[in-house]
Amino acid sequence: MAVRGMELSRGRFCCLLLSLLAGLASGLEITSSVPTSIEKASGQSVKLDCQFTLATEDSGPLDIEWSLLSSDNQKEDKVVILYSGDRAYEDYYEPMRGRVHFNAADPKNGDASINLTGLKSSDSGTYQCKVKKAPGIRSRKMLLIVMVKPSKPRCYAEGPMQEGKDIVLRCISNEGTNPLQYSWEKTSDSKVLPSSAVMDPVGGTINVRNASASASGTYRCTARNRVGAEECVLYLNVTPPPNTAGIIAGAIIAVLLILLIIAFILFCCCRARHRKKYEKEICNEIREDVPPPKSRVSTARSFTVGSQRSSLGSMSPSNLHEYALKPQYDKIPSSEDFERPPSHAPLPPPNAVARMAGPNLSRMGAIPVMIPAQNREGSIV
Repeated sequence: MAVRGMELSRGRFCCLLLSLLAGLASGLEITSSVPTSIEKASGQSVKLDCQFTLATEDSGPLDIEWSLLSSDNQKEDKVVILYSGDRAYEDYYEPMRGRVHFNAADPKNGDASINLTGLKSSDSGTYQCKVKKAPGIRSRKMLLIVMVKPSKPRCYAEGPMQEGKDIVLRCISNEGTNPLQYSWEKTSDSKVLPSSAVMDPVGGTINVRNASASASGTYRCTARNRVGAEECVLYLNVTPPPNTAGIIAGAIIAVLLILLIIAFILFCCCRARHRKKYEKEICNEIREDVPPPKSRVSTARSFTVGSQRSSLGSMSPSNLHEYALKPQYDKIPSSEDFERPPSHAPLPPPNAVARMAGPNLSRMGAIPVMIPAQNREGSIV
C-alpha cells in the first residue's frame, strides 16, 4: 500500500509540473492573421508577416528564426534570416543575400516580419517564422508562390493562305507560370471571329476551317496567368486560289525557251569551233599544183626589152631607119609570147632570117644577145 501511494504521488507531481509549464508557455503568442498562402509575380516584393506578443513570464533571451522548409524530409531546412543576441543576421542565406531584411529596426518590440525584394521563381516555398523567448516558443508557416509573368507571345499562321483551305493561328509564350490561358479576338472589320473558327484556350490555337476572304483581317492573342498578361498581333490575308493551268503553261513555255537558248548557244559554239579548225587546216595545207609566179615572166620580158633597147642604142643613126622598117622589130614580145609553148611559137619569114644573119647584124653594129630558153610552162631555164 505504501508503494502504491508513492506512485500516485509521483504521478500527480508530473501532471502538476506539465500543467505549470503549459501555463508558462502560453504567455508568448503570434498574433498575425494574414493568409497562409501568398501569390506574387517575379520581380515584385512581398512582406511575410509575423507579429508576436510577450508575457511577463517570458524572461529569457529573444531569438527569431526564419527558415525555408525543404519539400524533401531527408533534406535540411534552410535558415534565411536570424535574430539572436540583440543582433540581426540578414546575409545568412546566400541565394537571398541583399534581398531579405527585417521589417522593423528592432524586432524585440513584437515585429518579426521580413521583406523579400526582387522575387524569383526559386523563392517559392513554405516559410516558417519561429519566435523563442524562454520558456515560450511559437511558430507560424506560410506558403509563398512566386509566379512568372507570361513573356510576350509569338503569333503566326500555318497552312496555305487561300480560300477553301484550313488555316491554323498559333500563339505561344515561352515563359510564364502555368496555368497559362490564351484568348483570340479579331480587331478589324466586324470584330467577330469566323463562324468556322475553333479556339483552344490552353494550346493557344485557333483553327479556321474552309477559310474565306471574310476571314482576312487583324487578330490579337492575349496570354495571361494570375500575375500578368501579354499580347501579340497577327494580320491574316486570305487570297483566291491561283490559276494552276496558267502557271503550268507558263512554266512549260519558260522551260522550252531556256532549252532553245541553250541549243542555240551550243550550235554557235560548235560552228565557231569548226570554222576555226577549217581555217587552220587551209593555212597549213601545201598545194603542189600551183603555177609559178608571174614575176619570172616579167623578169624575162624586162630582160628581152632591155636587150633590144641596148641593141637599138648601139645602132648608128643611118642604120636606125632601116631597123625601124623591119617588121620583126615593130613589136615588143609580151608575156603571152613567153608563156606560149615553143612548138607553137611563130617563125619569122625566110627572107627576114636571111637578113638577120649574124654577119648582117654585126655589120649593122648590133650586139649579140642571148635569149634564155623556156620550157612549156613558161619558166626560164
